[in-house]
Amino acid sequence: MPRSLAHKLIGAHLVEGEMVPGREIALAIDQTLTQDATGTLVMQELEALGLDRARTETSVQYVDHNLLQTDQKNAEDHRFLRSACRRYGLWFSKAGNGVSHPTHMQRFGVPGASMVGSDSHTCAAGCMGMLAIGVGGLEVAMAIAGRPLRIRMPEVWGVRLTGSLRPWVSAKDVILEMLRRHGVSGGVHRIIEYHGPGLAGLAAMDRHVIANMGAELGATTTVFPSDSAVWEFLRAEGRERDFTVLTADDGAEYDVEETIDLSEVEPLIAQPSAPDKVVPVREVAGTAIGQVVIGSSANPGLRDFAIAAAMVRGRQADPAVSFDVNPTSREILADLTRMGATFDLISAGARIHQAGCMGCIGMGQAPAVGQNSLRTFPRNFPGRSGTREDSVWLCSPETAAASALMGVITDPRDLGIEYPEPALPEKASVNTAMLEPPLPEEQALQVELLKGTNVSALPEFDELPDRLELPVLLKAGDDVSTDEISPAGARALPLRSNIPALAEFSFAGVDSDYPQRARDVVGGHAVVGGDNYGQGSSREHAAIAPRYLGLRVVLARSFARIHWQNLSNFGIVPLEFDDPGDYDRIEVGDVLELSDLRRELSDNEITIRDTSRDLVIRARHRLSPRQVEAVLAGGVIPLIATRP
Repeated sequence: MPRSLAHKLIGAHLVEGEMVPGREIALAIDQTLTQDATGTLVMQELEALGLDRARTETSVQYVDHNLLQTDQKNAEDHRFLRSACRRYGLWFSKAGNGVSHPTHMQRFGVPGASMVGSDSHTCAAGCMGMLAIGVGGLEVAMAIAGRPLRIRMPEVWGVRLTGSLRPWVSAKDVILEMLRRHGVSGGVHRIIEYHGPGLAGLAAMDRHVIANMGAELGATTTVFPSDSAVWEFLRAEGRERDFTVLTADDGAEYDVEETIDLSEVEPLIAQPSAPDKVVPVREVAGTAIGQVVIGSSANPGLRDFAIAAAMVRGRQADPAVSFDVNPTSREILADLTRMGATFDLISAGARIHQAGCMGCIGMGQAPAVGQNSLRTFPRNFPGRSGTREDSVWLCSPETAAASALMGVITDPRDLGIEYPEPALPEKASVNTAMLEPPLPEEQALQVELLKGTNVSALPEFDELPDRLELPVLLKAGDDVSTDEISPAGARALPLRSNIPALAEFSFAGVDSDYPQRARDVVGGHAVVGGDNYGQGSSREHAAIAPRYLGLRVVLARSFARIHWQNLSNFGIVPLEFDDPGDYDRIEVGDVLELSDLRRELSDNEITIRDTSRDLVIRARHRLSPRQVEAVLAGGVIPLIATRP
């Protein structure tokens, strides 16, 4: 029977289960990716697991998020991460070498390989025929330790591309079109597989843009075929030997099917403050702006910077606009400089920042309150920029550059210039000097983990009691992101390896009084959420920090995949309303009583009594028996500790 590419990739790594949507499967993992905002916890988890040596083919730790060293915290984390890589046998990518996703694609990506990463945009590697899935840090630690990844088999959503993009329209507009059609939860429990004749006009890095923001659709991952576009990319990187042809079979069928005619896509923009608030650029043209930022893993390719440089060549950014450029890798910065594009950007008034995530994660480049900021980034959740009352828009490099020149949101087709065609070098400026390979095992065993004062131990969590009486400390709405639960930004991010300190920022984007109220409660508490609770970043801090403050149950209409997994990993019970209307019946301050939990979780029939209102609420969970066992034990790590 003809198979999709997604089914081929999953089948090649399947070690347990059946490829039936909704059933739990286990996948062998070839590679892992961690970055510094999530990697410190992963390394602490490897220590807690008692790992001697990484058991994957390739594991890489990148330093690309916490780059601003305003005090000792980030520097201490980087030192700790390097020592952990030397101890456990991982590659280490130094600060300034580049954003994990494009850098991994350049140096380590292999068509057909499986990979998990403690970053939700790990799915970007699907652009080159990889099965790449963003997960919580504990899943990555388990994969490094040689354990399979366990997920529920997704549906496969085939998106057939026809036609070709017109001038001034690029890959960012394609993924924004997907978000316009389907919203931030349209891809939940699905793998998106792009196929069709329209692929011929999309380079590997164009596909990276689309695959990267599959995370914004809530998809498990995105896959593209490994074809001539991937071969050309690997050839430019001097890695032709890693190329393998991988495509769907002719006549492959999909669980869900859709077509996009690329010739009909127009310049699009996501309005504040959600990636799916997408409208045509011309609909909001003329809106005043104060900042434009080009970069991030969502537009990481050389072409994305080169087109902007060509557009501003010989011109000057509007004096009211802060024009910022974040190169995504040292290699790309070198190539831009070799092309003369760096000169064009600087001459036009651009501020060139170091290669890294930077403003995308709120580490610098925070906009002024009341000023619109246009960014080629993947996310614009409230406050993610580092400014609490921000106004961030998401767009293509073409729209960003045109708007920087004009000082207002501008459709690039209305700029009045001929569409430039930057001549990109055939060979990339490959430089591996900032990549440190794993030590030989006998040397690695002698390495000491270097922990500064900001690197705390993992908290120890107790078993789940059989009866809970929990006040509801917070009630959240729909689409609450992990940025709102455990914020990014220059104040909180340096505390990623210090859970007690980071916990003070919990739910800062929703209710700043939450940490104090949580500390005042004895015996734990509950949080109530709406639909798609915990969307966005894979950061497990959004689970472990509230758990440190006593969170035991989250009762929501529905959960985003990664956060749902992170909650159960750390012993928090993720429950869903049987009747979504019951969400409206519970208020902050109500006390929820759950009894006979071991039996009810095993039977998946949970009765919750709201003793404040004399209500009975029915709930259920989507946990497998394995996950139920972990939740009852207080989390995955305590469960493992009880086994020989």
